Amino acid sequence: MPPPDIETIAEQVFVALADPTRRAILAALAADGPATATDLAARLPITRQAIAKHLGLLAEAGLVTAEPGERRRVRYHLRSAPMRVAQQFLAALARDWDGPLDALKDHLSR
Repeated sequence: MPPPDIETIAEQVFVALADPTRRAILAALAADGPATATDLAARLPITRQAIAKHLGLLAEAGLVTAEPGERRRVRYHLRSAPMRVAQQFLAALARDWDGPLDALKDHLSR
């Protein structure tokens, strides 16, 4: 099976980032390092079950990976590769807009 294209990866990242709870989970993992769903539930104002559901979606988007630990505790780690793909996608869109916006600015200043 071929790897997903840039647009598909970017879409998955943007869908994942659309939810404020998922952004809070990613921020907690970025600030404090790998954590279990229980660890994250202690830091965030939602249940462990809700955290686990959000972590599943983040894992599907490739933004986190699950690593089995001792006593069946699963720790989640950030993955930056999908975020870099989304950044590249946004950068390409910005470049596409720069030319027309500069032309409009020049036209309006005349």
